Amino acid sequence: MIVLELFVVLAFIFIGARIGGIGIGLAGGAGVIVLSLLLGMPTSQTFIPIDVILIIMSVITAIAAMQVAGGLDWLVEKAENFLRKNPKHITFYAPVVTYLMTLMAGTGHTAFSTLPVIAEVAKEQGIRPSRPLSIAVVASQIAITASPISAAVVFFSGILDPVGVDYLTLLAICIPTTFIACMVGAFVANFMGCELKDDPIYQERLEKGLIKLQGETKREIAPTAKKATYIFLAAIVLVVAYAAAISNSIGLIENPTLGRNEAIMTFMLAAATLIVGMTGIDASKIPSAPTFRSGMTACVCVLGVAWLGSTFVNGHVDGIKEVAGTLLQDYPWMLALVLFFASMLLYSQGATTVALMPAALAIGVAPVTAIASFAAVSALFVLPTYPTLLAAVEMDDTGSTRIGNLVFNHPFFVPGVVTITTSVALGFVVGGIVL
Repeated sequence: MIVLELFVVLAFIFIGARIGGIGIGLAGGAGVIVLSLLLGMPTSQTFIPIDVILIIMSVITAIAAMQVAGGLDWLVEKAENFLRKNPKHITFYAPVVTYLMTLMAGTGHTAFSTLPVIAEVAKEQGIRPSRPLSIAVVASQIAITASPISAAVVFFSGILDPVGVDYLTLLAICIPTTFIACMVGAFVANFMGCELKDDPIYQERLEKGLIKLQGETKREIAPTAKKATYIFLAAIVLVVAYAAAISNSIGLIENPTLGRNEAIMTFMLAAATLIVGMTGIDASKIPSAPTFRSGMTACVCVLGVAWLGSTFVNGHVDGIKEVAGTLLQDYPWMLALVLFFASMLLYSQGATTVALMPAALAIGVAPVTAIASFAAVSALFVLPTYPTLLAAVEMDDTGSTRIGNLVFNHPFFVPGVVTITTSVALGFVVGGIVL
């Protein structure tokens, strides 16, 4: 029976992946029906990661308010100025920009705005755009596992608390290891593919007049942009400061009346309130902001696929513990492989974390192993169908950022695998020192 149930889980994940976008969440809900009503597996609302969904909603609301006020445009302008001042090292500076923007916003979709700039600056310097674009996309994905306000980090830190690892310790390990890994990935990406001038596809497109240099464009920045951005960034600082104050390691506030997860939700909603009140933007425009729509899509995805995965895992936790427990104790790096392949299908760091990390800790995986492997939930670049990856391909009119006939032979694969492998390896080293 377990084989049939596992087949149902994988089948509905595959169906969701084929639908794309929100489809993974829709198919996940349908899979729960099959597991419970047709196969008799018990399920419960307690299997739904309510806190994760609510945190995504709260954070995305604040980001969307900042976007409506022009804050994201202002950040992109700053990023563009930085990249244009350092054009020769675009392959290293591009991932720095996308990493930091994701770190601050808790969503990799902020990379959409910077990808056209990266492609243009690379072309202007005669640098193969696939090099900075590939590692920039990867950096925007792996930074989710280091962002203080991402749903994946908040959920993971919550289940690590009972085993003695607090929120600040998790960030202290994940931020440096993932950032250094991105720089290693950038070094590798810098040697990927032939030089742009030697690329036959580029030469062909150049002869046909299909390649254009747009040059620096003047952005219209709303007068409310800076104020909205400062409010949002202040909220992030307050979240981290409050989490530190109530943590066991610092303990400035004992028996807090407001928990960490609740603080994130309320601080983000309060930030959105301040942005609306102090900038005078129309609050009715917030739900129509692109970041809001992508965030709500993420909520549905986490709801469906996490419920599906949790239903299966909770139904067989003893058997999984017996089979996988010893194996992971002998070969702890295998957890990273499991997370890597799962995230390929689930298309969400949050959904992968919610679906698999509780089971990993339940079967006795050491905290250092779980934390080191955490970066592997970011393998969204493997299948060339993720939105930011496709956007990078579309925005590179030189044709250097292209997807091959074999599906996996695209410029994102090698830098991405190198980045995750490096982060996991560094995670074991740094985690072993910190813990």
